[in-house]
Amino acid sequence: MKLLLISAVVAALCVASSVGLDNGLGRTPQMGFNTWNHFGCNINETIIRSTVDAMIDTGLTAVGYNYINLDDCWALNRTAAGVIVADPVAFPSGIAALASYVHSKGLLFGVYSDAGTKTCAGRPGSLGYEKIDAQTYASWGVDYLKYDNCNAPADQTPMVRYPVMRDALNATGRPIFFSMCEWGDYDPAKWAAPVGNSWRTTGDVSDSWSRIITILEANEPLWKAAGPGGWNDPDMLEVGNGVLSTTEYTSHFTLWALMKAPLIIGCDVTKMTNDTLRILTNTEVIEWNQDSLGIQGHRVKRGLLSEVWMAPLANGRFAVVLFNTDPLLSAHMTVTWAELGLTAGSKYTARDVWQHKNVGLYAGTFDAQVAPKGVVAVTLVPA
Repeated sequence: MKLLLISAVVAALCVASSVGLDNGLGRTPQMGFNTWNHFGCNINETIIRSTVDAMIDTGLTAVGYNYINLDDCWALNRTAAGVIVADPVAFPSGIAALASYVHSKGLLFGVYSDAGTKTCAGRPGSLGYEKIDAQTYASWGVDYLKYDNCNAPADQTPMVRYPVMRDALNATGRPIFFSMCEWGDYDPAKWAAPVGNSWRTTGDVSDSWSRIITILEANEPLWKAAGPGGWNDPDMLEVGNGVLSTTEYTSHFTLWALMKAPLIIGCDVTKMTNDTLRILTNTEVIEWNQDSLGIQGHRVKRGLLSEVWMAPLANGRFAVVLFNTDPLLSAHMTVTWAELGLTAGSKYTARDVWQHKNVGLYAGTFDAQVAPKGVVAVTLVPA
């Protein structure tokens, strides 16, 4: 009976009078910074201001990272009238003032809430307060809402609760990016396009190679659901958090970009290494992510310890990634035009987007030596 109810709700959403989240946002995947992966609940306005300044100084904002987002733990309680109140110790100037500071630097500002009675960290949730919260966020100048799914009533599915906040945000008249975070539990790729600008397809990422591989496996098959205005979200970037190697972080970033995932930085940008900055500011890889076609990259070939991924790009180009999943040994990998779905006999110049150079003219196949856990990533340009 529960499955029948869920199916009925999904069907109703598909024919609802609302034609979608018509806010004009998310034509390409969102890029920015979020506090959770590195700072957790240890956040305050000083950290945010320092982050903004560092992102500008390091050139991160210049390559497209424009959202500065608070995650859980910024809110403390509500007034008697139900208005959400920020933690006055962590944010003594208030959220509106912080948003104003972010805007003064030419960037956009986001907050976090939850489609339940409380957030995952036990702060006030928005269930039952959607309209007043949306109006409050708009009055503060908020540009982005990450909306989690903790502490929700068992008899109200995400398909019921998330559209309520969508409608409340739309009613404010302020375009606010709606990032849905229900962890993929109810298959949002099947129903979320009319509701949010992005939807989490998995549980939380962590700074773990095995976790990144698990998330890749879950997100890859959903590639047809993504497109301009709405994106599959396999969670934030772990690049720079210090556990994985530079090779692993490079692969992580490459595949997230190819999958048209939101590129949301999760490290402390005030303390980045040169390698971290080099990875995060690779404009050729970012260009894949922000390509106007908006087609999510997906796997086209799989061996025992090797994978080939591909995404069509604008102007007849193709992004191709040879991914060696062997943890110890390098591998010589080859992909044919037939496996990529390219026309037999066509010629392409391969540009290595990590070496930032053309590596040859290819007809029929592309091959390269790939390091363990590494990628060779090229843009194929019609010759």
